[in-house]
Amino acid sequence: MKYNNIVKGRFISRPNRFIALCEIGGEVYKCHVKNTGRCRELLTENAVVYLDKAENEGRKTPYDLVKVCKGDLLVNMDSNAPNKVFHEYIPKLFGDVVKIKPEYTYGNSRIDFYVETLSDKKLIEIKGVTLENDGIARFPDAPTERGIKHIHELIEAKKSGFDCYIAFIVQMEGMREFRPNWDTHPAFGEALIEARNNGVKIIALGCTVTETDLDITYEIPVILEK
Repeated sequence: MKYNNIVKGRFISRPNRFIALCEIGGEVYKCHVKNTGRCRELLTENAVVYLDKAENEGRKTPYDLVKVCKGDLLVNMDSNAPNKVFHEYIPKLFGDVVKIKPEYTYGNSRIDFYVETLSDKKLIEIKGVTLENDGIARFPDAPTERGIKHIHELIEAKKSGFDCYIAFIVQMEGMREFRPNWDTHPAFGEALIEARNNGVKIIALGCTVTETDLDITYEIPVILEK
């Protein structure tokens, strides 16, 4: 996927989870943060950021904060991006795709994708990953009861005959493995192991990130146990 109106800036502060103050060309702007997560390890004072200029000229926040430099690592932190890049990647991952339906209702949840191929019907839940430490990508960066609910729905869907996936879209380059963030939310890691043991496939897909683009380009080994 491509951002068409990217400008470079500097992060100053985050008054609330929706707003960041950023300096662009010597002026300070209120910018929309396209990620309501904590992102404390990313949004540090004076961090280099990349912002997408809004098409609506009258918007109170004229830019969306979509990428940030964590040292030498460029991280896409746009929470809408993982579903978009995965949608583009579906034919490469599965082949013989005859139907794609985003936001598919199953049980009491909306699963990110229903995909029908010539041979089966799939349900895929997408999780965007922006947290890393020493080349290890981790999820979540905060407790997510909603995430556990989706995992349990996929377990039931698998029992009903669907081919089910949880796909972690790692929005940065060079990660050597993916692990659950056991320190932050042990129950999420336990739920992933339960899902795997019930036939749900757990995959991690890494992205190439540039100032303007985000593309899924490599698979990352998944290690679920502590």
